[in-house]
Order: sequence, then C-alpha cells, then structure tokens
Amino acid sequence: METHLNDLTQKPFVPWNKGRATGQKPPLKPREVWAIRVRLQISDRVRDLALFNVAIDSKLRGCDLVHLPVEDVMQGDQVRTRALVSQRKTGAPVQFEITEQARAAVAAWVRGKALQGSDWLFPSRVDKTKPMTTRQYGRLVDEWIAAIGLAPSAYGTHSLRRT
Repeated sequence: METHLNDLTQKPFVPWNKGRATGQKPPLKPREVWAIRVRLQISDRVRDLALFNVAIDSKLRGCDLVHLPVEDVMQGDQVRTRALVSQRKTGAPVQFEITEQARAAVAAWVRGKALQGSDWLFPSRVDKTKPMTTRQYGRLVDEWIAAIGLAPSAYGTHSLRRT
C-alpha cells in the first residue's frame, strides 16, 4: 500500500496495521496450555491460574470472562461442575463444564480473597466493585504467552477461546 500525504498535515499517511500481523490468531496447543499452567502454579499466581483455567474451559469472550460474578461458578462454598452464562454480545446462553483443575484453582482464589457470591470473580485491583478490564486480561494473556517463549503478537485473548 502506498503512503500519501494527508491534505491537512502534509505528513505521510501510514496505515495503523502496517507491519503487523492481521487476521485470525491461532489457538494454543495442548503442550502450550500445560506449560502456562505449570508456570502459573510454580509462581503461585492463584488469580492468573483461575483466570486461565476458566478461560480455557468456558471459551468465553474476554468481556464475558472478566464480568463473571462468583455466583455464576460457585454454589455456596463449592465450585459448580457446570455453569450457564449469557453472552453480552449475542445474548445467547452458553453452558460449559468446569474441569477439576479449574474448580481447584477457582476455589483457592475465592477462598484466598474471601469473595462473596455477588462479587466479581476477577475484580479490579483499583476498584473492587468493578471487574478486571478486558485490557488487563489482554495484558495478562500477553505475559503468559511470552513466559513460554511464544510471540505475544501472534496470540491473543481469542486464542484461549479457540483452544
């Protein structure tokens, strides 16, 4: 694509995506999922492990994942084996199974933070009455991907959804 002069500023116009990978990002391979889980467990990152496991199990969009209330995945002090969530984009209900590994991680996270049913499962660090932002979730995914030696630009939050 050619660059041309913008009439107002007389600076060359450069497309925002010039030199960037565009298109669909690939899912993670099973060994990559395992590698991320192991790193999160070893570094004792309880929230990140719970977030990663729920993301893999649920296949929810980032905006739906960060807006999960505790009561959607827990009943009393037990993590549900199945959860039903209404998607924000489509309004369609999504049912997913929560694996044993994810249940253990979520239980440890909720107990450690003493979260209640009406609290966000992944609250903001700044304001506990709000959920974590999708941007923060994206930064965490980039960090997890980089930690196992992959290029963060090649993967994203949607990669977890497709895994």
